[in-house]
Amino acid sequence: MASIIGNALKLSIFGQSHSAGIGCSLDGLPAGIPVDLDELQRFLVRRAPGRDETATTRREADAPEILSGITDGHTDGAPIAAVISNTNTRSADYDELRRVPRPGHADFPARVKYGNWHDVAGGGHFSGRLTAPLCIAGGIALQALAQIGVEVVAHIANLGPEGIADEPLDALELDDAQLAALRAHAFPCISTDAGEHMRRAILSARDELDSLGGVVECAAYGMPVGVGDPMFDGLENRIARIAFGIPAVKGVDFGAGFSAAYLTGSENNDPYRMVDGAVKPQTNNAGGILGGISTGMPIIWQMAVKPTPSIGSVQKSVDMDARMDCDLTVRGRHDPCIVPRAVPVAEAACALALLDALIEDGRYPAPAPKK
Repeated sequence: MASIIGNALKLSIFGQSHSAGIGCSLDGLPAGIPVDLDELQRFLVRRAPGRDETATTRREADAPEILSGITDGHTDGAPIAAVISNTNTRSADYDELRRVPRPGHADFPARVKYGNWHDVAGGGHFSGRLTAPLCIAGGIALQALAQIGVEVVAHIANLGPEGIADEPLDALELDDAQLAALRAHAFPCISTDAGEHMRRAILSARDELDSLGGVVECAAYGMPVGVGDPMFDGLENRIARIAFGIPAVKGVDFGAGFSAAYLTGSENNDPYRMVDGAVKPQTNNAGGILGGISTGMPIIWQMAVKPTPSIGSVQKSVDMDARMDCDLTVRGRHDPCIVPRAVPVAEAACALALLDALIEDGRYPAPAPKK
């Protein structure tokens, strides 16, 4: 399984949803970067299951054990290795899925690819549970970026078939009021009213034995100009590769995204002006990236998250052993909407991609020697 990604900063993720533990190794971080483990834990709690009635009732502490790579509160140059124990599993809920695949899940193609040897419990290595170690690495990357003034933030932009919309992130500069609102709200929206509307919609879908999807918007403020590459290692490529590794993500776009196809060139182009002696685009339809390289504007991107495929209502499936049609009622504990818990995962993906590019370009400064 291809569970390794990165150029200068290499991330490897291991484990399954119901294995004894899940974890990651992160190789390539310079030594001397301060890491606040309490702050990392607060970040992981935002993604952790069982913290809100809009999420699965499976509750996990998601407290990582750091095995190596951090000494005296700083990276030490060795690969960071971390593990999270799985403590609240009910594998029996998934027994029948070897023969009766869940619509919308990887059960059927995984059986074909792996000859039925794959782990089906909780979705195995296909599970969103594997975003927890992604957030360990991403949470550390967020702290590393903060050291050089790069701030990554995300929220739910739209949710459900109604298209319940939050206030968009400022595409031109960091809005301190927006950041303060996101940090103050338990639900990841800037607008309190939008957040409450989204919560009600999720709970309604749950009561109807259904689920909802949505769109997460993410922005990185403070990225310097000139980071990235054309063609296959551009910043868009790096972010999208990690984002598409997040289960349930079905689309990624940058700046104006698909809307740019419906604009004229004069509408879509971001005009330049000199501002305080520096070149600055006046709009940001490019999402802070041109030719795969950062423009100095905020990097703005979105990811579309599909509705949770494990729903309580009866679904049409097949018995692959008996070779006949059948109905399936999915058991287990599942989120009626994955989107709120995907918000910190988007931040983690973005931070890892940007830090990888900065290190590879030699743009991440080496800390002063320890005295």
